[in-house]
Amino acid sequence: MANELMLKYGCNPNQKPSKIFMQDGSDLPITVLNGKPGYINFLDAFNSWQLVKELKEATGLPAAASFKHVSPAGAAVGLPLSDTLKKIYFVDDLELSPLACAYARARGADRMSSYGDWAALSDVCDKETALMLKREVSDGVIAPGYTDEALEILKSKRRGTYNIVQIDPNYRPAPVEHKDVFGVTFEQGRNELKIDNELLNNMVTDNKNLPEEAKRDLLISLIALKYTQSNSVCYVKDGQAIGIGAGQQSRIHCTRLAGNKADIWFLRQHPKVLSLPFKADIRRPDRDNTIDVYISDDYMDVLADGTWEQFFTEKPEVLTREEKAAWLKTLSGVALGSDAFFPFGDNIERAHRSGVEYIAQPGGSIRDDNVIETCNKYNMAMAFTGIRLFHH
Repeated sequence: MANELMLKYGCNPNQKPSKIFMQDGSDLPITVLNGKPGYINFLDAFNSWQLVKELKEATGLPAAASFKHVSPAGAAVGLPLSDTLKKIYFVDDLELSPLACAYARARGADRMSSYGDWAALSDVCDKETALMLKREVSDGVIAPGYTDEALEILKSKRRGTYNIVQIDPNYRPAPVEHKDVFGVTFEQGRNELKIDNELLNNMVTDNKNLPEEAKRDLLISLIALKYTQSNSVCYVKDGQAIGIGAGQQSRIHCTRLAGNKADIWFLRQHPKVLSLPFKADIRRPDRDNTIDVYISDDYMDVLADGTWEQFFTEKPEVLTREEKAAWLKTLSGVALGSDAFFPFGDNIERAHRSGVEYIAQPGGSIRDDNVIETCNKYNMAMAFTGIRLFHH
């Protein structure tokens, strides 16, 4: 190892010179096994590694994340996949280890946003996960290690240029961190807050029932939010994020953005979507884009201009607004975390439309009573964690 690594450039090609280095002169905690990761790659790598490490510690399950522009497009733990999820994640032809299941879930939360992602794995990358990564459009991966077979598979990706980073799982950063902005150095204590079930003890709604699965999903949402650009909101179901709203100036816009993503995730499981007659040679990214259009209200325009013939062997039947609304009403059991308090009950109203039944948020708004009252209207269970999770 060395204590610095020169990079091609910073966030943009004109930002030179660029490097990562250890100010105290110690060795970097990472080894580049293949490729030439860039500035943004490492921002994604270090944030995503922290996320999956904490998910593994909190749940005891292998964890994975799919990062884009320093926020997760998805994060998940390695629970088995149903046949439907295998199909919509395009992994029904693969053998799936628990770690591979975690990455399939993380990438499958929002496959369009995960295009060209940075992947993070909590455990040593195995052959099954490497084979999945190899065929997806991805910039790189960080993990505590790689089996020989997995490393060989990944080194053959992207004509041998795929970015593979190994991190020392025992590395612990200094308790105080620094950042330069406009020539001014900022200093703060690292956010070492441990997210566990104790944060969910202050139940403020009439419904105080939190099943173990809901607690797990709320922890996943809060840990994901800890490494998501604020403002942020995260919907989770069955061990995986299904919608993340990041970097919005308004809380309700976060809730809407994440809720819309959760809706799309669920609509992808509609029987009409599962039976779309794709041509055999349509690539996975094109399928993702086409499904997104098919689900949207713009699909009638696609039918009208005849471009459906590029993708399908026959004209698919329209998924009507009424059918979509009816399907979404069956979504339930969703957990929702917020990195700061909900200022109005409108966030709860929007969350209810996407099947949210369990909520964790800091509390502390002058309108907490209105938010609690709105939860009670829908028999939601909500915990006030008392902690904020802003990340910038």
